[in-house]
Amino acid sequence: MTQSSVGTVPGQRLRFAPFDQAMKAHDLIYLDNNATTKVDPAVVEEMMPYLTELYGNPSSGYRFGQQVGKGLDQARERVAALIGCEPGEIIFTSCGTESTNAAINSALQMDRDRQHIVTTRVEHSATLKHCETLAKRGHEITWLGVDDRGQIDLAELEKSIRPDTALVTVMWANNETGVLFPIHEIAGIVRAKKALFHTDAVQAVGKIPLNLAESKINFLSLSGHKLHCPKGVGVLYVNRRTKFAPYLIGGGQEHGKRAGTENVASIVGLGKACEVAGANLEHENTVVRAWRDTFENGALGTIEGAQVNGDAEHRLPNTSNLAFDGI
Repeated sequence: MTQSSVGTVPGQRLRFAPFDQAMKAHDLIYLDNNATTKVDPAVVEEMMPYLTELYGNPSSGYRFGQQVGKGLDQARERVAALIGCEPGEIIFTSCGTESTNAAINSALQMDRDRQHIVTTRVEHSATLKHCETLAKRGHEITWLGVDDRGQIDLAELEKSIRPDTALVTVMWANNETGVLFPIHEIAGIVRAKKALFHTDAVQAVGKIPLNLAESKINFLSLSGHKLHCPKGVGVLYVNRRTKFAPYLIGGGQEHGKRAGTENVASIVGLGKACEVAGANLEHENTVVRAWRDTFENGALGTIEGAQVNGDAEHRLPNTSNLAFDGI
C-alpha cells in the first residue's frame, strides 16, 4: 500500500494520509473472510453499553460488576446454542490460538506417561508451531499427511494412536481449501483408543451446523473475528466430563479455568455474533454455497487448466481454492 504524503515544506516531517483516505471502502473487493471478517453492526451495537456505561469488573462482589457478569452469562448461552453444548462447557479466551494451546497443554498435564501427540501437516500454525516447539522439548509428534483431496487416511490415524498418546488434534475445516475432515468419525476412533481429542473449528463454526452434545470431542477452539466479531476474543469448549488443567493461572475467572479479567465487551459481541451466525446457517449452506458453485463453474468452464484444490464435495460452503496450470 502506497501512502500519500501531506505537506512537503522543506525540513518539515512528512505526515501520511490515514488508511481510509488511501483506500476507500468502495475501492476494496474483499475475498478473504477466512482470514478475518468485518464486524457486524449488530455486534457493535451490542458491545457499546459495555464500552461506555457498563464498565464494571464482573469478578467484583458488588452489583455494578455483577450486572456486567450477566452479559457474560448471556454470551456463554449464545455460544453454546450455536455449537450445541452446555453453557458451562464454554471458556472465554483471547483467541483461537490461545484456545488451541490451552487444550494441548491440558492434555499433556493429565498423565505424565502420555506425552505423545498425533496431528496433521495441514493444521493452522496455532497447532503446527506449538507441536514443533513441543518436539524440540522432547515430545514425540506423529505428523499425518493428506491425499490429493486433502483428506487423511483414517486407518493410518488409528494406527498412529499409541498407549502413550495424550492427544489427537485435527482441524475441522482447512482454512485454505475449506476441506472438511470427518471429525465425528475421528473423535470416535480416538475415544475408542482412550486418548483425548481436540479440533480447531475456527473455520467451521458458523458455517456448518455443529452439535457437540452428540459428539465425542473433548476440546474445540473457535475465534470471534471469523464470525464478524472484533479480534481478540475466542472460546475453548471443554466437554464437562473431560478433566482440564488451566493454561493461565491467577484469579478465579471462567470458573477457575482461565485466569485474567474477561474482555467483557468483546465477549458480549461474540455472543451476539454467534446468535447472528446461527440464524444465517441456512443462508450459508444454500445461497452462499450456490454463489461459490456459480463462481467455480464459470472459472472452470472458461479458463483452460483451472481446477479446484481439495475435496470438491466435503468442504465449507464459503470457500474456493483454485489452481491454474502454468501459474
